[in-house]
Amino acid sequence: MDSIDSFFPYSEYRPGQRHMLEVSAQVAREGGIAMIDAPTGSGKSSVVAALLAERKGRKIVIAVRTVSQLTTFIRELELVKRKQPQVKTVYLVGKGSMCPLAGEGDVYRRCEGVKAFSNSLMRDRAEKGAMIPAKDPFIIQQIRRMDKEHPLLCPYYIGSKMFVQAEGVGVRMVPSTELRNKADRVIANPVPPRELAEYSAGICPYELMMHAAKNTDVVILNYHHLFDRDIREQLYANLNVEPQDVLLLIDEAHNCGDVITGIESVTLEERDLEQASRELSGMQKRHKGAEAVRHVLPRLTEFIRGLANSTEAEDWFDPAIFDRMIIRESLYKHMDEIVDDLMGLAETIREKNQKSGEFRETAIERLTEFLVRLSNSATDPAFLTVYRKEESGITLEVRNIDPAASLTEVCGSHACCILISGTLSPVESFKNYYFGKTKVTTIALPNAFPKENRVVACANDITTAYSMRQNKDNTNKIVDYIRSFSALKGNRAIYFPSYQILESYADLAVPHIRGKKIFIEPRDAANASAALTEFLSLPSRRESGVMFAVCGGKWSEGLDYRGEMLSGAMVIGLPLAPFNRVRRMMIEYFRHKFGGEGEFLCYTLPAVNRSLQALGRVLRTPEDRGVLVLGEKRFLEKRVRDALPGWMQEEMIVCDHERFREVLAEWKS
Repeated sequence: MDSIDSFFPYSEYRPGQRHMLEVSAQVAREGGIAMIDAPTGSGKSSVVAALLAERKGRKIVIAVRTVSQLTTFIRELELVKRKQPQVKTVYLVGKGSMCPLAGEGDVYRRCEGVKAFSNSLMRDRAEKGAMIPAKDPFIIQQIRRMDKEHPLLCPYYIGSKMFVQAEGVGVRMVPSTELRNKADRVIANPVPPRELAEYSAGICPYELMMHAAKNTDVVILNYHHLFDRDIREQLYANLNVEPQDVLLLIDEAHNCGDVITGIESVTLEERDLEQASRELSGMQKRHKGAEAVRHVLPRLTEFIRGLANSTEAEDWFDPAIFDRMIIRESLYKHMDEIVDDLMGLAETIREKNQKSGEFRETAIERLTEFLVRLSNSATDPAFLTVYRKEESGITLEVRNIDPAASLTEVCGSHACCILISGTLSPVESFKNYYFGKTKVTTIALPNAFPKENRVVACANDITTAYSMRQNKDNTNKIVDYIRSFSALKGNRAIYFPSYQILESYADLAVPHIRGKKIFIEPRDAANASAALTEFLSLPSRRESGVMFAVCGGKWSEGLDYRGEMLSGAMVIGLPLAPFNRVRRMMIEYFRHKFGGEGEFLCYTLPAVNRSLQALGRVLRTPEDRGVLVLGEKRFLEKRVRDALPGWMQEEMIVCDHERFREVLAEWKS
């Protein structure tokens, strides 16, 4: 066994850090799952040192959610390599970020389609003597002639391959000399993601990094590589590894549940049915099921339109009524028969589209997947059938509400799995939510940052609970909290449970804020990035602003507001999801699964975590100073307060709005 110290790249350990690494090393050595709640500043990215110490020839895979988190691990591993130069690392981001090929449609589908055409052409030409496809005049001519918006060949993939003579089997395709040389160089001298396209120049960036990954000790990749079953299986096949030979590290693990439920949910809109009808036009002679399916589509449209009369923005729909309404007056007796015909149609349309360089997901495929998931949901209570009323119309959804089965399968299939996060509190609750009764090792670290650099306050006299939203005294107090907090020096962020509540309080509070620029998070993501960049740049110009944002929104997670970029954050209200019939059904499901803890796990815990994520934007380094405010008396209820990190519970100053002003005055002095 190698020593953790031999891979630990720093001169000393932070409080609790050595223990965290020892626990991780033990889990890597013995197998199993561990969950680590480690606040910002704990040095949790150094867990990779423990995995390297216990690697024993196995590959380490690190799954991250964002490019900024990927960059954190690139930096960490560069420090490790100064101590252990033999350690080889590489990263994989999604094909959507890497692919230089033009064209519309799903990037993964486009990739597989053009690779198939390219392979066929390259092999044919290689058998005629053109062993280096990128230099073959015929292939070059075909690339020049093709429609760039509907490509059938990929020049970057072609540039990544060559052929060699293979005894007894003719020619064999292998990575090109240029790809192999660049792969060796990218391992020796890592290239930042933003520079990868330029570095690849003429070859496929994904093929380049995938080839490099086969020969490295550590691979950093995004969540979808891990949690999408098809992508994960393809990835591990390309790397020539089995999950049981991989040490898995998952960063920002509080996001795992939402990512998995998102991947496993599927939606259907009225416009999908309109497109499906167009796709079926003219197919009656080529496919016997086309006409029968086409007669079903108006029944689906009728069902969707019937939901428009609902007064609810979101509600459950009965899949049994859906089935009866769709089958009625059709040529089918059972929904399974419709699905069988749709599968055949989907494959026929897909093959036809690929031959013409069209790689979009077809509406028939989406409809097929929706009906398959709908059928499966009848026997799996972890899926709910839901409809949503939106500006664009009604959306049907088969929604996964419980990530535990998939997450347990993924984590349990690896040699070990370490899940880390700065907001995995309380870690025992996350363990139950993610893994149920599966044995999991859990630890929670203290806050390593100096206490004197922060103040934590919680209001005991305001709330955004629905029953109090029309109470003028409560509203006035909230505005007073916002005004007092905004008056502090530096950039301030105020987070709300929803855009509606944000907008109502911004209207009331902004007129009372003096000497600061106001930034309100837009519902539309198009302008969000530019406004946020301007807000964060204010301190460098000796200016300051107040940001009104939404918990769980575009400005509250996965962002690193270091130094003076943000000097304080306040959460107004407890950001619970809207309480409707869908939410009640979710709560009923989790109560059945967990008993009395069920409602907390599926309803309250996500709200607490969204609040902690928002407040966590402030203190990113030991030198940062800031004020953290929980503007909601429900945080003082025992079940909610117990869900906060231990250091917050210990340091929390409970106050009314008068005491709050005194706390702020003491902080300023």
